[in-house]
Amino acid sequence: MLTASYSRRRCVNLDKLIRMANEIARNLRTQPGDQAVVGTADHIRSFWTPGMRASLIAHAREHGDGLDPIAMQALRLLSTG
Repeated sequence: MLTASYSRRRCVNLDKLIRMANEIARNLRTQPGDQAVVGTADHIRSFWTPGMRASLIAHAREHGDGLDPIAMQALRLLSTG
């Protein structure tokens, strides 16, 4: 059984991951074409741990609340390849 403390930490951690992914997407937003999506995906693939990626990909698959559209597309790209 999960404790309330574990569940709360997981939510806070997810909030941080969403914020970080959105910041990456915003920083790359001015890139032409699909480069913002590809660049966001590349950054997450290169610098995030597998656990961080898996948590955010699972969130994106469930509903993706709070994710920037570029971040959401990047996570879809990561989940397919």
